[in-house]
Amino acid sequence: MAVNVYDVAYDLEKAVRSSEEYNNLKQAYQEVEADSSAKELFDKFRNIQLELQQKQMSGQEISQQEVEQAQQTVAFVQQNPKIAKLMESEQRMSTLIAEVNKVVMKPLEDIYGTVQQ
Repeated sequence: MAVNVYDVAYDLEKAVRSSEEYNNLKQAYQEVEADSSAKELFDKFRNIQLELQQKQMSGQEISQQEVEQAQQTVAFVQQNPKIAKLMESEQRMSTLIAEVNKVVMKPLEDIYGTVQQ
């Protein structure tokens, strides 16, 4: 009997959506969205992140001023308990996804072996 990988993937999506990590992230995000000052600060932080990532990916240098602005924004963000909770929840979700990715990639590792650094 053949396994439909896509069906299993959709089952995995459902499992992720019902996980504690996902639900904590969703709740933390909703709390930030409901607080206008936290939302404004978080949006500013995300925009700075995206701008710096785009510059990096396109090979542009990031100025000292941009680095300092990002560091200052991170300091403000970390002082906001709602955003700090959201970032902590994002990290837990990221860890879950990374662990699931390791499991999913195991068949390829079995064929090719792990990449030695």
